[in-house]
Amino acid sequence: MKEAWTLIKEQIQNIGIIFRISRYEDKAEYQSHYLGLMWEYLYPLIQIGIYWIVFGVGLKHGNATHGIGYLPWMVIGITPWFFMNRVTLDASKSIYERVGMVSKMKFPVSILPTIKVVSNLTTFWTMLVFTILIGLLNKVYPTISWFEWIYYFICMIAWLIAFGIFNSTISVLIRDYKILLQSLMRMLFYLSGVLFNFQTNAFPAPMVRVLELNPFFYVVNGFREAMFNQGHFWEQGTLNLVFWGFVLFFLLVGSHLHYKFRSRFVDLI
Repeated sequence: MKEAWTLIKEQIQNIGIIFRISRYEDKAEYQSHYLGLMWEYLYPLIQIGIYWIVFGVGLKHGNATHGIGYLPWMVIGITPWFFMNRVTLDASKSIYERVGMVSKMKFPVSILPTIKVVSNLTTFWTMLVFTILIGLLNKVYPTISWFEWIYYFICMIAWLIAFGIFNSTISVLIRDYKILLQSLMRMLFYLSGVLFNFQTNAFPAPMVRVLELNPFFYVVNGFREAMFNQGHFWEQGTLNLVFWGFVLFFLLVGSHLHYKFRSRFVDLI
């Protein structure tokens, strides 16, 4: 627990550095491209268009989900997923890619995964605005439950920081872990309720209960329930405990491994 508190304090004490480096990374990543940062927004929009045509028009024939059009239902789920997927993969490589910075200067290495969280926030906010516009065009209007997005946003950030510090450390210790994580995230894309609703009679009840324990599903489904006013987070007693249990577990294990091996990162890489 002491190591987890140390990790949290490092994030708070270096918040200025986190935002400065994240802004630099945003500009540096696409500086050689003609459209520059526009790709941050074009890529997810292209992906949304493809998934809507294939799953919304092709397979579902535009059918509604719980009385809600498939397009707004899908977009509100895919928005946090795109963010979490990219941050998870970027954070897992954050220490490995910054070995030069780690070896040549005194630097709070634990903030590297958090930098990846912050650097991707611009795309997330843009996608959320796009989601709201899609909702309004499909007669989904704001309600008081939209304020619950604040809670699910906090959940999402907490989960990504905890999972990120764990993945970034394991990726240094075990080189093959990055490949395994990529495969896992591809599988979770279909098991997190992003493109289809598995909370139906088509799936066995025990299977649904297991899939609901997925932290990524908790966030995706939470954003959906808040937008469509289909429930409140305080009604999800067991799932709340399971989710925050996952966050605490990865935070404790990740911070322990991070501080145990941090002095050896350069040699391991």
